[in-house]
Amino acid sequence: MEELKLNEAELMKAEKTALVVIDLQKGIANRQSAPYTGEQVVQNARRLVNAFMEKGAFVVLVRVSSIDGKDMLKPRTDLNMNPVQFPEGWDSIVPELETSKNAHVITKRQWGAFYGTDLDLQLRRRGIDTIVLCGISTSIGVDTTAREAYQQGYHQIFVEDAMTASTKEEHDYVCKYIFPRIGQIRTSEEVTLSLK
Repeated sequence: MEELKLNEAELMKAEKTALVVIDLQKGIANRQSAPYTGEQVVQNARRLVNAFMEKGAFVVLVRVSSIDGKDMLKPRTDLNMNPVQFPEGWDSIVPELETSKNAHVITKRQWGAFYGTDLDLQLRRRGIDTIVLCGISTSIGVDTTAREAYQQGYHQIFVEDAMTASTKEEHDYVCKYIFPRIGQIRTSEEVTLSLK
């Protein structure tokens, strides 16, 4: 494999960078996805979590959950989104990540990880100006969180091979047309090598 060469501008300082992992939980990571399987995304995210923790960087595990279903969004839409009955434990972080010591866990009630949570507060109090995003789904939770982060002024790096969507088309569209406008797209290997 050809060695990746990174210039100084592409190196990320661990103390100024956070890894934000979106919705890698039992009821989401096991669904059919593309272009990567949930298992591939979880394995790449686990490598990222380990690398960030080894460098002392802040790691945030985000999960979506509901107390009783009444706290979830229910706008009128053209696509019929009938209430779903979630199985027990659907909102638990996947076993590969749930033992990550010192990871900050955020529970959200909507697509994005900023609104209604303490994510922005936790990042700013630590002096973090860059977030690395991965998870499921590229076109929903990751995309919405990315747009919120952009509006908050964060630098962003999107780990293309540590995220996936319901379809390859959804994933490719966001990675091609949205993410380049609000951040940088890298592979998990590039991110791991650039963290110092």
